[in-house]
Amino acid sequence: MILNIKPVTDGFAATVSGVALQAPLNPDLAAEIESAMDEYAVLVWRDQPMDDDQHMAFTKLFGNLDAGLLNVTKKPSRFKHKGFIDIANVGIDGEIMARDDGAITSSLANQFWHSDSSFTQTVAKYSMLSARVIPDDGGDTEFADLRAACDALPDDLRAIVADLIAEHHALHSRMLLGNVYSQEQMANLPPSHWPLVRTHPGSGRQILFVPIHISRILGMSVPESRMLVSELIEHATQPQFVYRHRWRPGDLVMWDNRCTLHRGRRFDLTERRDLRRTTTMEEMA
Repeated sequence: MILNIKPVTDGFAATVSGVALQAPLNPDLAAEIESAMDEYAVLVWRDQPMDDDQHMAFTKLFGNLDAGLLNVTKKPSRFKHKGFIDIANVGIDGEIMARDDGAITSSLANQFWHSDSSFTQTVAKYSMLSARVIPDDGGDTEFADLRAACDALPDDLRAIVADLIAEHHALHSRMLLGNVYSQEQMANLPPSHWPLVRTHPGSGRQILFVPIHISRILGMSVPESRMLVSELIEHATQPQFVYRHRWRPGDLVMWDNRCTLHRGRRFDLTERRDLRRTTTMEEMA
């Protein structure tokens, strides 16, 4: 099997065909996919309907599973495989949830620019999102290239961010939406700390790592931190750095959390939207 890769833009996001993801893939092909990920950061497969077994088998070609918040929330799952992240407005009973359900109000934070699991002590590598049911309108996903954003930093901002460390917290974005959490819930989710400027291990390029999970920057006041993060996100998500994916049932999109931000877009919460995500971890030295 040979990958047929068609770049969406020069160096960021590509559509891929020539391989059936439902069948077991050999290590050479997995390595070819990894190489394409290092170059394009987002790979899109159209017309690749997968069941959960196939989705999980494909995921495990690329490392151990990252559970994100699942290890803490321990929410009931409608999936037989551990490690699936439910990106849907569907409850465990299979029905569309009320728009004021806590799971829905929490999930609206996915419409902020973020990187999966940046609030954990490990590094999320690849996420793979499979579309099962798509609403008639809306619900697109946008991806921003943090490598290109870093390359294009103005000199004054580059000097400011060069050595700064950001603190990431899992509930920060949800609290911005008005969700309230107990002290116990906050204590169960200790923050992580990552440099604002990092080096992507696959490409060797520098990235500007500014997901919405940043609650503060060490050495700065909270207001100054948040103004700087807002400015950096605005810079990193300019249209020239962004690919917008319009979903069709059967799509699989794979992205590298280490060098991209992404966000979901608004859709009618009374319409069924059923996607499911898996994420792998970077192997730590």
